[in-house]
Amino acid sequence: MFSFFKRKPVVDHIEWLGVDIHAHLLPGIDDGSPDVDTSITLITGLQALGFHKFICTPHIFTELYPNNKQTITAALTNLKAGLAAKGLEADLAAAAEHMVDETFVVGPDLMAFPGKYILIEMSYLSEHPNIEQVIFDLQLQGYYVILAHPERYTFYHNNYPRFNRLKDMGVLFQLNLLSLSGYYGKGVKQAADYLIANHIYDVAATDMHHERHLKVLDQMVRSGKLYQLVGNYEFRNKQLFG
Repeated sequence: MFSFFKRKPVVDHIEWLGVDIHAHLLPGIDDGSPDVDTSITLITGLQALGFHKFICTPHIFTELYPNNKQTITAALTNLKAGLAAKGLEADLAAAAEHMVDETFVVGPDLMAFPGKYILIEMSYLSEHPNIEQVIFDLQLQGYYVILAHPERYTFYHNNYPRFNRLKDMGVLFQLNLLSLSGYYGKGVKQAADYLIANHIYDVAATDMHHERHLKVLDQMVRSGKLYQLVGNYEFRNKQLFG
């Protein structure tokens, strides 16, 4: 039967986001890509989806990944050389995902984004007892705080007002795109849905670690599901870091 109703075209790319601001693409320095070849596979896969710029954010986590400017810069240089050797190009920069724990020190040597944006995370087990003071201290130093994947902190799942409190303090919120697929569990997806519905997120990212992440993201993007969910959300990736 002929229909006068046309289906909306599927948006099967992620050019509308464009800049990936949180990804573990640097080789061999944390739990992300183990080597240059894997990094290149991930980058080319993300480029095929429509990303044109990547800010690599390896962990700085004293207990497990005690990175610093030297280790991160060296890994970035190594990756750029690997891409060049294969005749490939990518717009790459580096910052870090800083673990806020008892060893975290606010100071001028943090690996910030351009414009003094700083990406922080906490343990998934419990909220850091002094997180508000740490945020305040960072702000006093001129940093703009971005909280990585707030939807993944299970201690907030029954306490959504904490999201609002941190937002009121001026914290920017970063969505992990895979959270929308249920990849990290039902509770994480529900928290992400709440933060989207209440327009609390500011930026989004892949938090890419390995090819399993890429496979799930590829399916979400190619099917049009990701655009359907958040394609019209006003993420500020390009505005802040494009």
